[in-house]
Amino acid sequence: MAAISVKDLTKSYGGVRAVDGICFEVRPGEIFGLLGPNGAGKTTTIECLEGLRVPDGGAIRVLGRDPRRDRYELHERIGVQLQATALHDRIRVGEALRLFAGLYRRRGPWGRRWAQLLEPLGLADKLRQYYHSLSGGQKQRLHIALALVHGPELVFLDELTTGLDPQARRAVWAFLEEIRDRGTTIFLTTHYMEEAERLCDRVAVMDRGRILALGSPAELIARLGGESRIVFRLLPTSPADTDAGRLDAKPKAPPAGLEGMPHVRRVRLEEKDGRIVIYSTKSSATLAALIREAEARGWDLRDLHVQRATLEDVFLALTGRELRE
Repeated sequence: MAAISVKDLTKSYGGVRAVDGICFEVRPGEIFGLLGPNGAGKTTTIECLEGLRVPDGGAIRVLGRDPRRDRYELHERIGVQLQATALHDRIRVGEALRLFAGLYRRRGPWGRRWAQLLEPLGLADKLRQYYHSLSGGQKQRLHIALALVHGPELVFLDELTTGLDPQARRAVWAFLEEIRDRGTTIFLTTHYMEEAERLCDRVAVMDRGRILALGSPAELIARLGGESRIVFRLLPTSPADTDAGRLDAKPKAPPAGLEGMPHVRRVRLEEKDGRIVIYSTKSSATLAALIREAEARGWDLRDLHVQRATLEDVFLALTGRELRE
């Protein structure tokens, strides 16, 4: 039996269809990621699965139960970390854990041994601190702990590491992998592609209320045809470059001619930093052609390197939009 089964789920707000007939399943004991830009329908989907919103149509089963009809029974078995959570300023970390654990009839593997839950999240020394005195990242990690305190079979994590520094993010990743290895199913949404590639057994890419692709990160990347990315900046070698070769300090578009080089699938400009990205099915041949072109047109190639394709590239190939908007 699937941990989560969704068939033809729809949800609209006024004239806007936030979720448009999506279907997918989540297997027991896997980490499943739902990816997409703001407004894609991710949070609406996850709230329907948690029983917090009533869908307009479709069928949902979570651990074999209907999230609305069986919500009280189901809430004993799932954990939820919402995108936005707030506690009373004067509640202590240990008090919050005790309060949340007391809301459930069942007790998880941590019981009252809070340190075993807080230590991997970097909060073991914060047990007696007030909520208002915690940093934003510490509050976020406490919210994760509260979702796990009763030992749920399935946990929903909505933007779980937003606001965390890289060290804390990686500590949370390692902890979630440990939770998964114990048999807990994890359903998460994230904007961090590195996070999805590291954690998720499978991901679904969602945009405008629809699922565009579903599979393991490696499978989705392979669907791009094994593309590599050649990333670089271009600088003119002299002010007297011809119009064809002239380059602004921050170009508004890639120079003409790059798409015609061997094995090039597409070319794009990263507007935030002026880097040019060439997607190639044979990076060595494309790289040789690029160097010849640069010599002929008087370009100075800077920060040149080759990368493998990523999940963000998958998203761009599917939608033509940047993941963050």
